[in-house]
Amino acid sequence: MEKEHHSGGATILIIMKRLIIIGEGPTEQEFCKDVMMPYFSAREIYIQNPTIKKTAGGITSWPALKNQIENHLKQEPDVYVTTLIDYYGIYGNHNFPGWSEGINIFDKFERLNRMEELMQLDISPAINSRFIPYVQLHEFEGLLFNDITVFEKNFKEDEFSNFNELKVTIESFSNPELINDDIKSAPSQRLERLIPGYKKIVYGACLAQEIGLTRMRTKSTRFNEWISKLESI
Repeated sequence: MEKEHHSGGATILIIMKRLIIIGEGPTEQEFCKDVMMPYFSAREIYIQNPTIKKTAGGITSWPALKNQIENHLKQEPDVYVTTLIDYYGIYGNHNFPGWSEGINIFDKFERLNRMEELMQLDISPAINSRFIPYVQLHEFEGLLFNDITVFEKNFKEDEFSNFNELKVTIESFSNPELINDDIKSAPSQRLERLIPGYKKIVYGACLAQEIGLTRMRTKSTRFNEWISKLESI
């Protein structure tokens, strides 16, 4: 993709690199549009963010996702492809590479690293160097648990059902990626319970935009590693 840059009366065409981020659903799409796109556009990387095909927002089987990834890579020889999906929503019947092996790896980050390694190896060798797999441990909303002041600025005191619990949660996790995935304590479930009017699609990207990638990267180590890989394409 070309972008015009004007300098001293001359027009310079800059060839921007292209990156496709395949996300699970509308929440991830809004995050890409509002937070990722401006950040990477400034670094001359143009982002497109389709959702996973064959779902209405959510994970699909690895064979179906693999097909979508390879189609993008084959159709455009210069494009890079990455994923923005949650380990939280993947089950054995989705047939992701390394799933059965991973459940025996105690360290969750090592488990994800192994899964990503095998996902890349399962893509055709001729094109897999342009595939950067990324699997988040838990939901996108985990990245929002970075700083209590973001919630204080955007919600009134009477909008919280339990402000102190939200504050304690944020202070208890030095890395918000590790907030657990129990049905009652997953990040989005916590926010919907502690802020009754919270709507993930409406508020998620807005809060993420205010937090900013820099602050997210400081506390969320795997997320930071992913962004660093994308910056280097």
